[in-house]
Amino acid sequence: MSKRGAPRFSMEQVDGRNLRVAHWQAEDKSDKLPLLFFNGIGANIEAMAPLAEMLPDRDFLTFDMPGVGGSPEPFIPYNAWMMGRISEQLLDRYGMNQVDVMGVSWGGAMAQQFTLQNGPRVRRLILAATTAGMLMVPGNPKALAKMADPRRYMDPDFMRKHFNTLYGGSDDGSEGHIGRIKPPSKTGYFYQLMAMMGWTSAPFLPFMKHETLIMMGGDDQIVPLANGRFLQMLIPNSELFVIEDGGHLFMLSHVEESIAAIRAFLDKPRYERKAA
Repeated sequence: MSKRGAPRFSMEQVDGRNLRVAHWQAEDKSDKLPLLFFNGIGANIEAMAPLAEMLPDRDFLTFDMPGVGGSPEPFIPYNAWMMGRISEQLLDRYGMNQVDVMGVSWGGAMAQQFTLQNGPRVRRLILAATTAGMLMVPGNPKALAKMADPRRYMDPDFMRKHFNTLYGGSDDGSEGHIGRIKPPSKTGYFYQLMAMMGWTSAPFLPFMKHETLIMMGGDDQIVPLANGRFLQMLIPNSELFVIEDGGHLFMLSHVEESIAAIRAFLDKPRYERKAA
């Protein structure tokens, strides 16, 4: 599986927020749309860099949320709608008129918000290990307790010890993941949590017509598979892809399987609705 090199990093001030942005350019001239990516809660750009590296035939754009990774700590809270607007302005800055969108976990909620808010700019949507917001089936209490513990970012030994309890599935790829994590600030993490408090996409998803791939791990301890089935029920033009023995980080433990599904979805011919 071919990979590409490092991205171009920059600090961008957008709508009053300073954000660390990463832009991977396609290796060769391509007519494939760029991919706008939203990361999980508290996760810095480097945590999902392997995904960008394995999609070298398209531009890939992502950024650290305020107070996460290399983005400065925020002074005031924000919400999903505000970050959707900021993301759209980033696309303008990079000359990306239309994109495919992908989000993982917390970022999957953000990807839904962006698509609902900026529908004409989105062709296809990929939602991985995520939910419709507050209307969700909760995860394993043991996993959620470990998730709330800040030591999972700060103490590599704690992460190794509790990796399976926290994420479920295989621990393949865990060492690389642990080595790429940079702890978010307490304020940054708290504001990310606050941004989705009371948020749900459920009432609006039945009206979203974008082709959507829902990717879930069958052994996800944080976001149970039932949430993916709920999303599939709500989104008219969606398909569900399940890695049966995958946990919350199935894209790290089942890299080739995940990348193959993403490529097949993004590269397939455009959906044409049949006449009645």
